[in-house]
Amino acid sequence: MEEVIKSLINNALSELGVEAENVTLEHPADTRNGDYSTNIALALSKQLVNPPAGGPRGFAEQIVSKIEKNDDIEKVEVAGAGFINFYLSQAFFSKSVTDINKQDVGWGNATVLSGKKIMVEYTDPNPFKPFHIGHLMSNAIGETISRLIQSQGAHVVRANYQGDVGLHVAKAIWGIQKKGLPDTNQSVSAQAEYIGECYSFGSNAYDEDENAKLEINVINKSVYERTDEEINKIYDWGRKVTLDAFEIVYKLLGTKFDHYFFESDSAKKGIEIVKSHIGDTFSESDGAVVFKGEEHDPKLHTRVFINAGGLPTYETKEIGLTLTKFEKENLDKSIVITANEQSGYFAVVTKAIQIMYPEIGAKMQHIAHGMMRFADGKMSSRKGNVVTGVSLLNDAKDVVLEKMKDRDFDQTQIDEISDIVSVSALKYSILRQATGGDIVYDFEQSISFEGDSGPYLQYSYVRAKRVLEKCDFDVTGDFSNVGEISDLERKLYMFSEIVSRSAREYAPHHIVVYLNDLASCFNAFYANNQILDENDIEVSKYRLALTKAFTITMRNGLSLLGIRVPEKM
Repeated sequence: MEEVIKSLINNALSELGVEAENVTLEHPADTRNGDYSTNIALALSKQLVNPPAGGPRGFAEQIVSKIEKNDDIEKVEVAGAGFINFYLSQAFFSKSVTDINKQDVGWGNATVLSGKKIMVEYTDPNPFKPFHIGHLMSNAIGETISRLIQSQGAHVVRANYQGDVGLHVAKAIWGIQKKGLPDTNQSVSAQAEYIGECYSFGSNAYDEDENAKLEINVINKSVYERTDEEINKIYDWGRKVTLDAFEIVYKLLGTKFDHYFFESDSAKKGIEIVKSHIGDTFSESDGAVVFKGEEHDPKLHTRVFINAGGLPTYETKEIGLTLTKFEKENLDKSIVITANEQSGYFAVVTKAIQIMYPEIGAKMQHIAHGMMRFADGKMSSRKGNVVTGVSLLNDAKDVVLEKMKDRDFDQTQIDEISDIVSVSALKYSILRQATGGDIVYDFEQSISFEGDSGPYLQYSYVRAKRVLEKCDFDVTGDFSNVGEISDLERKLYMFSEIVSRSAREYAPHHIVVYLNDLASCFNAFYANNQILDENDIEVSKYRLALTKAFTITMRNGLSLLGIRVPEKM
């Protein structure tokens, strides 16, 4: 409908001999001011060489007089200094409800990105280290952006880049050598947790013990060169264990990757590329190879790409990775999602690639997210350990299990529902705020069933589904004369617009805000209306159609956020 109204406005302006580059519409907060509103008359009045008689309001009245009649629009009015307000008709809203129910799983989808292949790289945990909160955030954001882009018709390729070489690996192997191998009969997750403890042990030793530091540096070099049989054995085992443990987390989060990339592979390729461009893009400095970013952009700075010891830095590995991506897939765009702290390094790498490979550089995009902070200021889990992504998920699940202990479900159902609800609690908390800013995580709020939370949206969906299960009415038909327009109707039709905007801006929080408002509208509708009324079958049918449209919209919206909907709660 948004595009229809824009077209009507542009046609009216054309009749008046005026052209507008961009007509903007908004949904007034107060529906008494219409379903859409535009300030185009005010904006153009300031730009026109010969301002229209009567000022902006007079100009707005002229525009309205030229707007063609449309059955979906009840009326168009001029308000205030020159705002134009559009009021949609009952016929439009009833038709939109019918359309939603017909489209079902396709509701909210579009084709604007059809034919485009886009790779989204996200999560990026490091083998030999714990799956931390930053990885959880990257996964939630990356998966949702992937789904949003898919909803607009693009072919999305999901990628995961994992740091399987580097100093962190050497620290973990040193720790394993000192503490010994764990019982390999333990679960993969338990073995991975032990490796994480060994990494912490090695990391502390590296900072505090000069001898340990020297030993770890030797291990680091041998990992790259594969020269030590004992180290190779520990490395191969530890890499497999931690990668397998990550897969358990990915399955729980609802992510399946198409490509796994590793630093051990990209490092070799990156070194070759950097060395081949010494003299034009890179230069040598004190035995190292550097990129002098400030020579190309005053906002950039010099960064080392190959250190004096001949080892590649993250920057060089990133170059190798980027070229590998475009060799494997014919991409229209490559999106990488990381924490804000990596923005500076990405800016430098992107500039270097733009110089060497302009076509590839033009297709690169970096999306940065903030950090997670805790509302109570504590950074330890309820079990007293440092918070990791896995421990946070487990803590959320424990609370959900406690809330469900008196529910009449068998243990299998309880386990499944608690997994679904705990993941939704965390994803919602991550996605409800704009991607670039820090997130203040309130544990108790996140698992609340009372509002502004993932479980609240899931519960609203389940409540609506229960209503539908109680009836066997046909919810199709002509609903053009069913009475006053509700807030629920006014909210439902906006979904496709919200999805389009979220995909265009890579901004999942628009979906979250919308779904929370939608759930509030439905719950108010549910409280104030008797949905099944035996004395008025036609009204009951329409209210059921509305309820069904709500479940479809909520389900599709939650799916875009990577949140599953349980059938019971």
